[in-house]
Amino acid sequence: MEKTAKKQAIKKGTKEGKKASAKIVKSMTIGEAVQKYPETAFVMMKHGLHCVGCHVAAWETIEQGALGHGMNEEQLQSMVDEMNKAIETLKKKK
Repeated sequence: MEKTAKKQAIKKGTKEGKKASAKIVKSMTIGEAVQKYPETAFVMMKHGLHCVGCHVAAWETIEQGALGHGMNEEQLQSMVDEMNKAIETLKKKK
């Protein structure tokens, strides 16, 4: 996607824009997500994903951890959305 088209997608809030503005994606490792955005650990634990303190968090993706612990794709996406909301909420408070 060209830079101009990407900027327009972000402004319009389209699917492409949403992906571009997302901070947490399911392909991110659990460790990376928690390191960059510590508030996401609480969301993961709330959803039953207690991998945040596990030794595999450094290389296991959010998707792998969630699916490995019995979440379906819909639950996984809901958790990722909630993590991004938590990041935005904290950002607005600062």
